[in-house]
Formats: sequence, structure tokens, C-alpha cells
Amino acid sequence: MQRILLQHSRTLRGIANSATQMFTLLWARCQPCKRLLSVSSPPNQVKDGSFVQHWSYTTDTKSKVENKRTVENLYKLSIDIKKIRRLKQWVLFQDTAYVKETANTLREMGADKTAIVNILERCPEAILRTPAEINSQRELWQSVCQNEKQLVKLIELFPESFFTVEHHENQKSNVRFFQELGLKNNIISRFFTSAPDIFHKPVEKNKHIVETLQRTYLNLGGSDANMKVWLLKLLSQNPFILLNTSTEVLENLEFLQKQDFTDSEVLQLLSKLKGFIFQISPSTMQKSMFFSKDVFKCNEEELKELVLKCPALLYNSVPILEERFRGLLKEGISIDQIKKTPMVLELTTQIVQYRIKKLAALGYNIKNGNLEDLNGTKRDFEATYCKIQAKRERPMFNPVAPLD
Repeated sequence: MQRILLQHSRTLRGIANSATQMFTLLWARCQPCKRLLSVSSPPNQVKDGSFVQHWSYTTDTKSKVENKRTVENLYKLSIDIKKIRRLKQWVLFQDTAYVKETANTLREMGADKTAIVNILERCPEAILRTPAEINSQRELWQSVCQNEKQLVKLIELFPESFFTVEHHENQKSNVRFFQELGLKNNIISRFFTSAPDIFHKPVEKNKHIVETLQRTYLNLGGSDANMKVWLLKLLSQNPFILLNTSTEVLENLEFLQKQDFTDSEVLQLLSKLKGFIFQISPSTMQKSMFFSKDVFKCNEEELKELVLKCPALLYNSVPILEERFRGLLKEGISIDQIKKTPMVLELTTQIVQYRIKKLAALGYNIKNGNLEDLNGTKRDFEATYCKIQAKRERPMFNPVAPLD
């Protein structure tokens, strides 16, 4: 086993950790307000709907003069001007800004002074939006929010998503489409903040992906009666699937079918992986499967069974799998144990080490125990831990029971 891991470590050192990149990308999309524009990188160079891309700027900020009125109005709101200068000084150079109007609109929604300061310090570009643009966004977002209190909270957490208005008409059309599909407003409002890019696309492209998913489900043996529930659950769990193309979806399905997975098994994997399988390249999946087959010393059929039990063997890249195998072996766990309970590979090395250490404090030796005791969510593990703890603290005999 050590030889195999060393060999793969050498030969695959240059391989990009595509799974890590994927989840990093998802995380980044969930943090829209943290994408800061550098002073040295003018906004007109930003692509994909940056809401200042239609203006022209120069990287020579020293030759620019700040708009005195803008600075004064921000100062009156107790905005940290130094912070804006440090992060997005170009905003202060614009001839036209709507500081008072933006603050008044936020105040009308119910935002207090602290919320307004937080919003404008995190997203000073908001003051470049006209009152009409902001009111249009307010109306659209309000249509999927329970009330304005929730709306203000979302804006405070994700201001850049709210103040990106270039694609307003696409946003409106996509909201209407998602509502017609049957997605609840609370899910759609979550999409606005966690996956805003799906609203920037023309609605026809999202419709095309949805139709591809519907055909796929039926072609794999799913029923018409269950298709809507399946589709809505898939989109709710992973809206980023809409950022794929139909070609990518079909290529990945074709790869799985070439691995001799049956239609029902492909559908099972698709549901288990919440659609993330469409965001992994066939080459990454192929390499991961070859690696797992080498480590487990199994045949094709056994590998299939392992993948169905533990999809992590499919979607994690070789470097990640390598690290997790090493971590388990370091704890004295054997390959045979892992093979019997492959789901342990769904956990990061850090989580495994923490759980083993916690169980060891109870005197539980995982090397002689069941790896299933490590599995599951945090809540699942805590329940398992409490059961083991209670069992070990239970007295060997009942002290109040009669002796005969």
C-alpha cells in the first residue's frame, strides 16, 4: 500500500487538484461580497456582469481627484473612508454618486445606521447605482423575501449580489421561471445570495439545462410522477448545476455508463452526489477510479460496488484520496477495514483524527472496532459517541437487583 501511494504521489504530483478547485469555486460563489476589485485592476477589465464595467477607468489612480461631495456625504454617514480608499478607491473618483439617495432607500427598507454603514463599507459601489436601479432590485428581491426585514438582512450579508443590476431583466425572467418550476421563494432568495450567477444568464439557457436534466432522469428510468420532486431537490441542493452546459452533463453521464453502471445506478449516483458529478471532468473520475482499484486490489465489479457505497471514490481527485488513505493508515487502520467501510473516505483527515481521538478518550480502540462509528454527520457522530460513552459507564451489574 505504501509503495502504491508513493508511486501515485510521484506520478501525479503535477495533476491539478480539480475537486479542490471545484469546491473552492463553489465557496467563492457563495461569498460574492468578498470579491474585491484591486485599485491596480480597473473595473472596466472585470468580466461577467461587473456593475461598473461600462465605465472607463485608468490604473493611474494618483492622477485622479476624489469627488469631494461624495467623501463628505460618506463621512456624514460615519463611513470609514480610509477603508474605502484602501480597497476600492476608484469609487471615490466618480463624478456622479448617490450617497444620500442610497442611504435613504436602505433606511426606508428598515435598515438602521449600523446596517447602512456595514453595507456601504463592504460594497461602496452601491452609491454608483441610480435610485431607479436600486428600487427595481428592491422590488424584485422583495418578491421572494418574506418581508423587508429579511431583505435588509440579506443585503447586509450579500450587498454585492443585490447591487449588481446589469442583468436585471434576466434576473426577473429567471425568478419567474424558477417560480413556475415550483421552487419556493425562500429557496430562490437563497439562490440570489449563494449562486447569483445563475440569474445573470438568459432564462433560455437555464431552461435548456433543466430540460436536459428532466430528459436524463426519464431516460435513466425515473418516473414522470417523481420527476418534479427529484428535480426541485437537485436544484435546491446544488443550483450551480445550472452553470454547466448540456454537453458537459451528457459527457459525464456517458462516462459513467461506459464504466458499466446500470441506468438505475447512474441515477443513484446522480442523486447521492446532488448533481456535483456534472462539475467533475471524466478524466478526473477515471484517474480516481484507477487509483482506488490499485489500492483496494479489486476487480471492476468490486470497484463498482465500492463507488456506489462511497461516491467519494469517484468525485475526489487522486491527491485527496491519497491524503485520506495515508491518514487512516497512520491511525493503524487497515486497507481491509477501509474496504469494508469505504464511507469513511467521505471524511477529511482532520475530522477522522478528531473523532478517533475523542473515541480513544473513552478507551475505544478504533483499530479493533467498527469504522462505521466514525461515519456520518457531526450530529450522527455525537449520537454514536454518546451511546458508546453510556455503554462504558453502565455498571457491570445492577446494584439494587436481588442476589438470588
